[in-house]
Formats: sequence, C-alpha cells, structure tokens
Amino acid sequence: MLKGKVAVVTGGTRGIGYAIVKKYLENGAKVVLFGSRAETVDKALASLKAENPDWPVEGEYPDLTDEKAMAAAMEGIKDRFGRIDILVNNAGVSDSKKIDDYEEGQFEKVMKLNVNAIFNAIQPTVKIMKEQGGGCILNTSSMVSISGQPGGVAYPTSKFAVNGLTLSLARELGPSNIRVNAVAPGITKTDMVAALPDSMIQPLIATIPLRRVGEPEDVANAFVFLASDMASYVTGEVLSVDGAARA
Repeated sequence: MLKGKVAVVTGGTRGIGYAIVKKYLENGAKVVLFGSRAETVDKALASLKAENPDWPVEGEYPDLTDEKAMAAAMEGIKDRFGRIDILVNNAGVSDSKKIDDYEEGQFEKVMKLNVNAIFNAIQPTVKIMKEQGGGCILNTSSMVSISGQPGGVAYPTSKFAVNGLTLSLARELGPSNIRVNAVAPGITKTDMVAALPDSMIQPLIATIPLRRVGEPEDVANAFVFLASDMASYVTGEVLSVDGAARA
C-alpha cells in the first residue's frame, strides 16, 4: 500500500511508533525513524533488521524541540531520498499529575514535546512536500483529546491542540495536495500498559465495548490506511481507534 514512499516517523523506537514503522516497511515504504537517543534508535534498528535485513530503514535522534535541528534533519532526509512523502508525528509524553502537584515548568515541558515539536517537524517538511507536489502528514492524538481525563491536564490539553493543528493545516494545505489527519488511540498495550497488574487492567477492559485493550498493530493499521492512496480524499480527520471507549 505504500510502495516507493518515503516516510519519517518520530517516536518510532517502541510501542505504537515501532508498530507503525514495521507496518510501513511491510507495505513497501522506506522509513527513517526518530528516537530520543542513539541507544534506543540502534536497538529498534537492530530488531527490525533481525526480522528482515533488506528492509530500507534508517534511524536518527534529533532534538524534536529544536527548530533548527529539525529543519536540518528533514533537509538531510530529502537530500538522501529525494523526497518525503509521509510524516508521522508520534513522539510525545503522557502525564497524570493533579493540578495542585504541577511544579514550575512541568506543564510547559509536556506542551513543548507534544505540540511545539510537531510544529517543528511539520514546518520544514511542508516546504519539501510543496516542492514535490504533495504529501501526507499524520499526527498521534489520543482518546482524551475528545473526552478529557481526570488528572494530568497538560496531556489532554496538548492533544486538543494537536487536533486543532490537524484540522487547521488540512484546510490550509489542501490546495497544495498535502493531506493532514490524526489518529486518536484508546488504551493500547504499550510497555506501560503491559506492566500494569491484572487488577488494574480488568476494570479498564470493562469500559471498552470491544472488551479488550488495543494492540499497537491496531493503531498502526490506521496509520497505514491514512498514508495510503486509499485515503486520497481523506483529510482533516481525527480517527478514533479505541474500541468505542469514548466517554
């Protein structure tokens, strides 16, 4: 479904991001994954190459919060591959603090990675996509961007912002043949969720009409569809992948 396309995936070393990278490779894309540091990037690349040594995948670890570093990273990818067809902004940080427990700078830290970093990745990539005649930008949102959550207000606030950015850029960039969508995962079996005791997992499952926690692959499949030509007339959407667990 993605044969010949060049994709960049931030937060691609584990969890949902890793699943997206793998699905993209399985569907014929060339992928550059971004991670937070060299060790995690190298580990992800080694794991992917162990599955298929021929997969065209590379890794980098630029500072997502640094505008100049991100511009240089995207330009470097364009120089090597000739284009960037798909940008997946998946990197982010969650939060569960009560409002009284926030210390100075903690709210801004979440916003900086979950919102500012997405802008930093998109801006230089849009320039490249306009020059090549189009592209696809996908952002990872969350079910809490729709329903909120009782605590950790910085996280849903950041994801509400991601939705607003997605819908607005879809309207701005549509005339340039650049589609912009988001995926809003529900409770998904990432490392953090997998580590929870059964006594905590079962009550969570009871709130999900499909009666199971999502797998990273469930979310990755949505990213494949939205990046493919099958979704060529889909833009400005926030696609929920949560088993109907919305409040």
